[in-house]
Amino acid sequence: MKLTFSSIQWFIFILAGSVVAPLAIGEAFGLSLREIAGFVQRTFFVIGLVSIIQNIFGHRMPIAEGPAVLWWGVFFVFLGLNGTNDGTDDVLQSIELGLMISGLLFILLSAFNVIQHVKKLFTPIVTGTYFILLVAQISGPFVKGILGVDYKGPGIDWRVSVTAIFTAVITILFSKSRLKWVSSYSVLFGMFIGWGLFSLFKLTEPHEFELDKWIKIPEVLAWGMPKADAGVIATSIFVTLLLLVNIISSIDVVEKVTRPLSKPVYNPSGIIMGISQILSGFFSTIGFVPLSYTAGFIMTTKMKERLPFIIGSFLILLISFFPFVTVFFASIPTPVAYASMLLAFSNMIGIGIREYSQTDLNERNLFIIGISLMIGIGTMFIPTEVVATFPPVIASIVNNGLIVGVLICMLLDQLMSKKTERFTSSNKKTNKAELLRSEAQMD
Repeated sequence: MKLTFSSIQWFIFILAGSVVAPLAIGEAFGLSLREIAGFVQRTFFVIGLVSIIQNIFGHRMPIAEGPAVLWWGVFFVFLGLNGTNDGTDDVLQSIELGLMISGLLFILLSAFNVIQHVKKLFTPIVTGTYFILLVAQISGPFVKGILGVDYKGPGIDWRVSVTAIFTAVITILFSKSRLKWVSSYSVLFGMFIGWGLFSLFKLTEPHEFELDKWIKIPEVLAWGMPKADAGVIATSIFVTLLLLVNIISSIDVVEKVTRPLSKPVYNPSGIIMGISQILSGFFSTIGFVPLSYTAGFIMTTKMKERLPFIIGSFLILLISFFPFVTVFFASIPTPVAYASMLLAFSNMIGIGIREYSQTDLNERNLFIIGISLMIGIGTMFIPTEVVATFPPVIASIVNNGLIVGVLICMLLDQLMSKKTERFTSSNKKTNKAELLRSEAQMD
């Protein structure tokens, strides 16, 4: 009986963390309910499969996989750069390739034990700048989604806006509850309350289509054949390097509430993570990452055993073969999906600030932060047509404030670091020479 309830709890926990991403992304890209249902199905399939593989061959701990917030950002960033829904297929196909390249990079970096060396490039200044620029770039789609812009027609429907805002407030209040089981499932509770309110006020969109199959295997390359885009590839590389750091932190955090590991598992986990990204591209879904907040769930439920987690993951994998289940979840109103995830994304600002606080906010660091944010955010307001005459590779990078800002931050951080080292070394030599001269004069 204990095994049954523990497995169901893991099933609900993984489900709550995975269902919102395909809904929000699908709506933003103008996908039909059938396409969103397929997106949800493929998400469940890859999450269930990867969670089991990681638990057996990777980090070997009960750490839930979930859509990576950084990959959410990639979808919204390049949708915004596209500017119209006419070319969304190209964006989705380029992200497929980006995920596959990310996966290969994960495998290579992990196989050759490069993780620790790559981590050194992502100083707190660079990581903090990335998170803040990411939120700046995706905040527009999120606010529009919560306000219900164009949800039931042109403009804003105030009934939709008020109900979605109420959903966001309820979700935030649940997340701050002193009851751990309430705060752990705040997204799930908020989502279902919002969905119920939308149904009560008749704000849900009517969707009717017949299921052609009761059982269906997830579709491969559902968005079409992968396409190359320099901007997406460059961003995917940044995301890969950041997620490498995320893997290390997730394993370290969960290890503290489960058991000490007998040997490091970063490299095997990184290799499985690479396989996960490749599967995500192959099955046309979002990239996944081990979720560090699983540690809070384990502390609350005291479920440290691996078997209930594996069974819960298998249940997620199992329901992915039944379209009527995925259609049910795909019917959740998108303003509700945005509202229930508002806190999770806004928390990235806090993460960025905390990264900054880990270093001395001296004149050098404040200069790098200020220049990087100013240029990065400013680049976001450059009209797409202005860079249309540039070569495609350059245009796709210059037109992305996130990439531009992070590149400048990383470049300044490395150059000014070396300059400071030379200056310090020179000062030490000068001081030493002066000291020797003083001693000689005294003699």
